[in-house]
Amino acid sequence: MIARWQQILFFIHWLGVAAWLAWQWPQSPARAVAGALAPLAIFVLVMTVEFALMHHANRRDPAPRARLAEVVAAWWAELRVALLVFGWRQPFRHRAVPDWLPPVPTGQRGVVLVHGFMCNRALWLPWLPLLRERGHAHMAVNLEPPMGSIDDYSHIIDAAVQRVTAATGMPPVLLCHSMGGLAARAWLRAHPDAQARVHKVLTLGTPHGGTWLGRFSTAVNGRQMSLAGDWVVALGRSESPELGRKFVCWFSNCDNIVFPASTAALAGADNRLVQGVAHVEMALDEGVVRECLEEVGRG
Repeated sequence: MIARWQQILFFIHWLGVAAWLAWQWPQSPARAVAGALAPLAIFVLVMTVEFALMHHANRRDPAPRARLAEVVAAWWAELRVALLVFGWRQPFRHRAVPDWLPPVPTGQRGVVLVHGFMCNRALWLPWLPLLRERGHAHMAVNLEPPMGSIDDYSHIIDAAVQRVTAATGMPPVLLCHSMGGLAARAWLRAHPDAQARVHKVLTLGTPHGGTWLGRFSTAVNGRQMSLAGDWVVALGRSESPELGRKFVCWFSNCDNIVFPASTAALAGADNRLVQGVAHVEMALDEGVVRECLEEVGRG
């Protein structure tokens, strides 16, 4: 569904740009070019505001505050990564690499990959060949409806866990980006036996305590991620103190979506600070990918 929406937006955008250029170019080439670049300028402006708000909000966070140079570098990296992921991979490449459930177990633990808000399985495309090379059966789910309740994704995760477990004979690792980590926790709450059915949960930039930006969302799942909001607070209260030991959580002092930074840490978990990495960038960062693959391999 997300891919369809993004494909439609892609074609509307480029048809609009073509129509604008055809109309304005004979009158003023400069105005034609300026208008054609306006959507990109708005995107850059929105991203700039996010990073400015993040840097301001992190001034009182326990995590080490990023230097301005780190913020600028993360801003530039996120611009490029976001255009690649949302402008190309998610609309047009979401089926490019299939899930891999080998008919004969490889002896390696499997992985269920869970994306975040307004994303789809294409976020994980660079991971899938790496997992297969190492013999890890894997499924990358699509969480739908895209703007529904996080609680409604539990059955999607549960079905994937069952299939990967059947292919390996072992409880899988859940690898989750952003909202995907909350979806994993909601699955654990919804299924009393789920904690025994998963080996470990790895989260990247997950708003375990909510995020400051959640207050502005009009989507059900977006509002559920409000900073210290009712939903995340209730989720935390429903969990046993021992649950955190199942989790390894990466969080960043340059995360432009989940801030203040420490909201992406989880009580009792192995929380790991990543310096100077932005939100979507974290799912593609070489160091984070390497550490996650090492964690999966330890299973």
